[in-house]
Amino acid sequence: MARDMSDAEIMKMELDQLQKEVKNTREPVSNSAKEICEWVETQSAEDPLIKGVPEDKNPFKDKGGCIIT
Repeated sequence: MARDMSDAEIMKMELDQLQKEVKNTREPVSNSAKEICEWVETQSAEDPLIKGVPEDKNPFKDKGGCIIT
C-alpha cells in the first residue's frame, strides 16, 4: 500500500494517526494491571484451559479407534 503513495501522502497518513493517538486517554499501568488481573480471576471459572472440557463435549475426542486389517 505504501509503495503506491507519495511521501506527502505517507506523512499525512502518519500525522492523522498521531492525531488520533493523542486524543486517546492514557491509563497508568498500575490501574490497568489491577483491572486485568481482576477480570482474569472472574473469568477463570469458565476458562476451558483451567477447568477442562467435559468428555462428552470435547470436539477433538477420538470418535473411534483405528482398525488395521
